[in-house]
Amino acid sequence: MNSVLVTGGAGFLGSHLCDRLIQLGKNVICLDNFFTGSKQNIAHLMGHPRFELMRHDIVHPIYLEASEIYNLACPASPVAYQYNPIKTIKTSTVGMVNVLGLAKRCRAKVLHASTSEVYGDPAVHPQVEEYWGHVNPLGPRSCYDEGKRIAESLCMNYHQAHQVPIRIVRIFNTYGPRMDPNDGRVISNFINQALRGEPLTIYGNGEQTRSFCYVDDLIDGFLKMMEQDETTGPINLGNPVENSMLELAEAVLQVVDSDSQLEYEALPTDDPRQRCPDITKARNLLQWEPQVSLKEGLTKTVAYYQDLMKQETA
Repeated sequence: MNSVLVTGGAGFLGSHLCDRLIQLGKNVICLDNFFTGSKQNIAHLMGHPRFELMRHDIVHPIYLEASEIYNLACPASPVAYQYNPIKTIKTSTVGMVNVLGLAKRCRAKVLHASTSEVYGDPAVHPQVEEYWGHVNPLGPRSCYDEGKRIAESLCMNYHQAHQVPIRIVRIFNTYGPRMDPNDGRVISNFINQALRGEPLTIYGNGEQTRSFCYVDDLIDGFLKMMEQDETTGPINLGNPVENSMLELAEAVLQVVDSDSQLEYEALPTDDPRQRCPDITKARNLLQWEPQVSLKEGLTKTVAYYQDLMKQETA
């Protein structure tokens, strides 16, 4: 019962979390169906005496023993979650019920990785946890946005009805090494286009904003949220420094030292105009805030993608 289960543990965030938990001396069960996760992300942990890998999809019940569960299982990039929207929403609904049922049986504490997408295209800026959101329930993003909103509701209902210890974090844009270069997210797009000398694709006029949190900072927030007993959440985890897409493009070009031009295309349906967290609760309750600057984080991420390109051409 001293094992920690990480669903989606071979994904971008999950693999970094597995690393940190192993460093902390935990016994880790990494569960993944490898729809978006990669064995390469956790290859360095294979054979470690405190690491176990299970190929499994949480849409199907799982029977094991764990004292803590980090639920990160769900495709998170628009390219991935729109590829099979029914599968995506089943992961956040049926899969969430299975994870919570396991937690109820094991009396395990659950940290659920929710998302800033529950706020939709927000009418409140920056976004506070009390804001209910502005989400299109019928649009192309709804399989993810509404699925995550249902997952939060399920967590709170299991907490109230069965006293399952719940922790909910809402993740804002996070980046770093192990991001799939083809996942369609703006940082991976920009970096790979710049490294190849291709034009950087700007959707709309480029004035829409996002906030970018480096992966190490986010994992710190996960651990602090799981350790405390003051709140179930939700708690926003993200960087409150806001950047427009044009500002991000300029930062990427500077780090890569690229002279790539900008290429403008139409804005995707339901793409939020602004996305920035209010992290007052994270600061006050978790004593957490991001430490890694955008330039420092981009430098580490660019180095990762450069290594990937070298491996592809070797």
